[in-house]
Amino acid sequence: MGKGMELAKGYYLEYGAPMLEKKFPEYVSRIACGFAGEGSDAFGFDDQLSRDHDFGPGFCLWLADEDMERIGPALQEAYLALPQTFQGFERKRDEGMALGRTGVMRISDFYAKYTGMAEGPIEQDQWMRIPEQFLATATNGSVFTDPLGEFTRIREKLLEFYPEDVRIKKLSCNCHKMGQAGQYNYPRLLQRGDFVAAMLALSEFTEAAMKAVYLLNRRYTPYYKWTFRGMGNLSKLTNIAPLLSRICKDPCREENVQLIETICIAIREELMEQKLTETTSDFLCDQSFALLKHIEDPHIAGLPLTVG
Repeated sequence: MGKGMELAKGYYLEYGAPMLEKKFPEYVSRIACGFAGEGSDAFGFDDQLSRDHDFGPGFCLWLADEDMERIGPALQEAYLALPQTFQGFERKRDEGMALGRTGVMRISDFYAKYTGMAEGPIEQDQWMRIPEQFLATATNGSVFTDPLGEFTRIREKLLEFYPEDVRIKKLSCNCHKMGQAGQYNYPRLLQRGDFVAAMLALSEFTEAAMKAVYLLNRRYTPYYKWTFRGMGNLSKLTNIAPLLSRICKDPCREENVQLIETICIAIREELMEQKLTETTSDFLCDQSFALLKHIEDPHIAGLPLTVG
């Protein structure tokens, strides 16, 4: 748990929970409280450097639509009246880019903000259209209490991860990008001395490799600047992060070609371990097309390889 999450929970326990018991006793059994959504501290990735903006104690109070109509404004007023400092930190400011990240909000608005739907996605096409980072943001953080269970019900549905056809399609797309950008184009661009294009190819490969690792771990890929950091929390393919770090430290050297191949072999082995392919080729473009055969919905299988 990062310092931000510790502050959020401590602030809720010391000030938030007593306030609810005192001022809203008849609604305590209907209010979900926690800290989730945007910001490095909601992911547990906050550090000393990230405390220069949008950092401090604060938490979310999630209400059903009917409860928002009855007590929403009064509850927000009570929340804003809580102490402005806690453990030496000023409370989060609800302004600018941080507007609406803490305080009172509808459950339906929270999930609609990140998925486009109050109850989250249902159809496979809906799942395909939501950026992965939004799903990661909608399911991060911690729920301190949810006696009604409505906030947690939707959260748990999202945490079950993608429908399998969608997961396989996204794996296919990322394998194709890894093969095309990393295994095919990157070494050719190095041979030509076109280092700018080689850097672009390596960037495409790196992003696709990290997304593939998350998909094989059944975890949503977070916002790009936290994707590599978050790989430390994954249990499968733990050898890939240090290889990517070595490659990106010196991105235009011939030795990277073999490191890329090592990463692709690891991905192929995990695909076989999860029984998603029978193809033994280490060229991931071949694996991309092999994966498509495991998708049951022909519409999802037929979507362009750029959608993942």
